[in-house]
Amino acid sequence: MINPTDIKALSDYRLLVRYEDGSKGEIDLSHLAGRGVFALWDDYTNFENVKIADDGAIFWSEDVELCPYATYLKFTGKSPEDIFPKLKPAANA
Repeated sequence: MINPTDIKALSDYRLLVRYEDGSKGEIDLSHLAGRGVFALWDDYTNFENVKIADDGAIFWSEDVELCPYATYLKFTGKSPEDIFPKLKPAANA
């Protein structure tokens, strides 16, 4: 599993995330701001209080968190099979 090791809130609802394998990138979450549970971010200081949970989730509160693997796939362009090899179809014998 590839978990985030460092996270920083940037302007305009963007995050800078670094992962265990050395990958790092920016994630734009502006499309979520103000929608549903993400209304928490209407007060921008709540967005800035992003943390990494013990299980690797990117979170702000008990109700607002993101899957670290989805964000990793988004900025690296990798497929789920790249980080979860068991998802690859077995070769026909």
